[in-house]
Amino acid sequence: MSITREAVLEALKNVDDPDLKKDLVTLGMIKDLEVNGKDVSFTVVLTTPACPMKDMIHKACVNAVLHFVDKEANVNVKMSSNVSSRSSSEPLLPGVKNIIGVASGKGGVGKSTIASNLALGLAQMGASVGLIDADIYGPSQTIMFDVVHEKPMIKTVDGKNKIIPVESYGVKLLSIGFFADTSQAIVWRGPMASKALMQMFSDADWGELDYLIIDLPPGTGDIHLSLVGSVPLNGVVIVSTPQQVALADAQKGVSMFRLPSINVPVLGIVENMAYFTPAELPNNKYYIFGKEGAKKLAEELDVPILGEIPLVQSICEAGDAGRPAVLQENTPQALAFMDMAAKVAQQLSIQNAKNPVPQVAQVKV
Repeated sequence: MSITREAVLEALKNVDDPDLKKDLVTLGMIKDLEVNGKDVSFTVVLTTPACPMKDMIHKACVNAVLHFVDKEANVNVKMSSNVSSRSSSEPLLPGVKNIIGVASGKGGVGKSTIASNLALGLAQMGASVGLIDADIYGPSQTIMFDVVHEKPMIKTVDGKNKIIPVESYGVKLLSIGFFADTSQAIVWRGPMASKALMQMFSDADWGELDYLIIDLPPGTGDIHLSLVGSVPLNGVVIVSTPQQVALADAQKGVSMFRLPSINVPVLGIVENMAYFTPAELPNNKYYIFGKEGAKKLAEELDVPILGEIPLVQSICEAGDAGRPAVLQENTPQALAFMDMAAKVAQQLSIQNAKNPVPQVAQVKV
């Protein structure tokens, strides 16, 4: 009996996307299906290049054709991706598919380190990524990306001057650090700081991006309200350390984004400095700030735990040297950051499927 396209598609209806809980055919993820005798080939288009289930889906597709169609079939499955996005009529960033905020309830928990490694992790997985350093009073991304002495260029687009983001390690970057003297404190009132932030959105040419990461200032203040009142965030990542004082502030951060007037999806919590691992004892873990505090908080708030990042000296040294730790291939810290990036992308795809239209918050700015 010859193999038909219809039989293959019917078989693939038995393979579900584990995150979206629907089969690949219904989701429109099967492309370029070709059948030639016993040879069957098609492409599975995932919603993110960072899909942690890629190998499992590949194997399930092959097994479905062999089991339901022909056990002697030669099945060639290509895995591709087209980053999902929530449709939006907002004209502010028409080429940007997803905007993710990285926030923390308090300072000193490593939020900027998480933001930089998240952006680079997604880029290493094949996504096009931008990063806005919205920590107006304490910008640090220019140091972490080794572009302290760079200056963004200006070009004319449709008769308007646009800022061209600086590119480093494949990530497009804008920071107030490019426009201010690094030795001087930035002493601005809230409205001025908010205006400077919005210019990095409205006056910049970001082009086509799968993800735009926003490194927010710590706390809950003017910058956050201005952002959510002007930009349709697809989701936010909350960063904390295991101590109770940090967790209490992280909970306040989650509560702010869940306010009915703001209503930004919380993708989950990242626990930074989760445990200490000495370089000479790489298999040992010492929970010097407490154990699994963020994990317990995530369970209480019914949000995912997106990563547990170790406290190792090389992460700090990498940021100071302008080469974030996720670039240290196959090290425990790089693997932890890559796993975190994959989980963020995964949760974002789930949120996009649940809530197809992002909205700016209904707050006064």
